[in-house]
Formats: sequence, C-alpha cells, structure tokens
Amino acid sequence: MEDMAAGNHCTVTVFFLAGLSEKPEFQLPLFFLFVGIYLITMAGNLGMITLIVLSSNLHTPMYFFLSSLSFIDFCQSTVVTPKMLVSFLTEKNLITYPECLAQIYFAIIFGTAECYTLAAMAYDRYVAICNPLLYNVTMSYQIYGSLISGVYIFAVFCASVNTGFMFRIQFFKLDIIDHYYCDILPLFQLACSNTYINEMLILFFGTLNIFVPLMTVITSYIFIIASILRIRSTKGRSKAFSTCSSHILAVAVFFGSLAFMYLQPSSVNSMEQGKVSSLFYTTIVPMLNPLIYSLRNKDVSVALKKILERN
Repeated sequence: MEDMAAGNHCTVTVFFLAGLSEKPEFQLPLFFLFVGIYLITMAGNLGMITLIVLSSNLHTPMYFFLSSLSFIDFCQSTVVTPKMLVSFLTEKNLITYPECLAQIYFAIIFGTAECYTLAAMAYDRYVAICNPLLYNVTMSYQIYGSLISGVYIFAVFCASVNTGFMFRIQFFKLDIIDHYYCDILPLFQLACSNTYINEMLILFFGTLNIFVPLMTVITSYIFIIASILRIRSTKGRSKAFSTCSSHILAVAVFFGSLAFMYLQPSSVNSMEQGKVSSLFYTTIVPMLNPLIYSLRNKDVSVALKKILERN
C-alpha cells in the first residue's frame, strides 16, 4: 500500500499536453493554420512597434500605450503558440514541470498586463476627448510612463503570487493536461492535494483583473459618449467615435473570452469550451489587435505611407 501511495503522490517531473484536437486528420491543417496566425501576429505587432518608434507624429501617449499593447500581444502569443505547434506534429507533446510553471508565470504576466493596458488606453481616450485642453498636463511623460510601469509591476506581482502557491500542490505521476498549453485550471484537475487556496487566489485575482479594468473602461466610455453627443458637428462626432471604436472592439473580444474562461466554477467549465475561449485571448486577439488598430486608424496609415515613401 505504501508503494501505491508513493506512486500516486510524487514530485512530478513531466506532463503531456493533450493539444487542441486529438483527431489525427486535423493535426496538419491546424498546424498550418496556427503557423499562419503566429506569423501574422509577429509581423503585425513587431511592425506596429517599429512604426510607432520610427514615426515622430506617433510619439503620443495613445501610441505608446498601443506599442506596449503590441509588445504584450507579441509575448503572449510567443509564450503559448510555439509549444502548441509542437503538439500538432508529435504524438506525445511533453512538457517538464519547470517549463509548465514558466509558461503559467508568463501567461499570467502578459494576460494581466493586457487587461490594465486596455484600461489605461480607455483612460487616455477619456482625457483626450473630455478634457482636451488639459491633455498634455494630465498625460505627461511621467504620468503615462508611471501607468505603463505600474501595469507591468502589478502583473509580475499577480503572476508571482499565483505561481508561488503552485509549489505546494502535488500531482499524479505522468499525467495528461487536457489543454494545448500549461494553464492553471486544467493543471488543477490533475492535483492529488488540496487546491482550495489556489482556486480562491485565481478567483480573487481573476475577478480583480477583469472587473477593475472593465469598470475603468466602461466608466471612461460613459463620459466619452456623453461628451461626443455634445459635439455639434457630424464630422467632429465621427472622428471622436472612430478613435474609440477600435479600442471598444479589442476590449469586447479580449474581456469576453477571459471572463468566459476564468469566472465560471470549475465544475461548469468544460475543457473544450475552455480551450476555445483561451484560444481567443492567447492567439486570436494578439493577431487581431494590430489589424483592428491599423485598419481603423488614419494616423497609422499616414505614418506607414510616409515611411514607405522615404524608403
């Protein structure tokens, strides 16, 4: 009996990742699809950062926030996608426990940072539209610099607390994580020790990191919409709306998929649904963000034309 107990409880060194689909005929098409998505994500986000750095007319708080968002999206996708691509090509996609924790750690950092960066961008739009005369004072270099660094410091804190508490959990030996990357909730299903504290932490930080930024975004947009409706000229109104619509779209897709994944009791949350919703915020949103912001933004397209003409 003791050997049995020792075999069940152990320091796990390796897990298998189940991947996105277990059907053999889907593996290659899915591999090419996600290679395409990853290449578009890399090109879009690195292109956006380069464009903002090279174009002096984009050196404003709004675009510095956007370059920070592009950096986060690029990193978030890189944390998850390469390991997922391996699972389409190999039958057994192994991940060691330290790699697993590292993936969780960085996924939490960039996921949290994205939540608060979207909130900071909403606040920036609020100041620009509702208090345009005070914009340069309110959004000074020090203030938006502090906002961006605050976002990263808090994201690292969240990730450190959640990952730090993972060390107290024991797992069944050589088990399969029913996901395409090491995410906390699928990992809990393999635990043979109590995960109550960890689940409470996830719920606490999940609720905090979704509701605080979301309330900031909603409050900002209530004031923005009220302000836009007071603008007399139709041209002025449509210009104000167009600077906000891309941000609203990005917020809706990102927070929708995040809430769907993390704000459900684990008993309700089927892993297949979880995989689909986490696909959105780990791979689809990072690809869409640069497209959403560049296609709907005149400043970006003008800056791109200038750089292409220069070269």
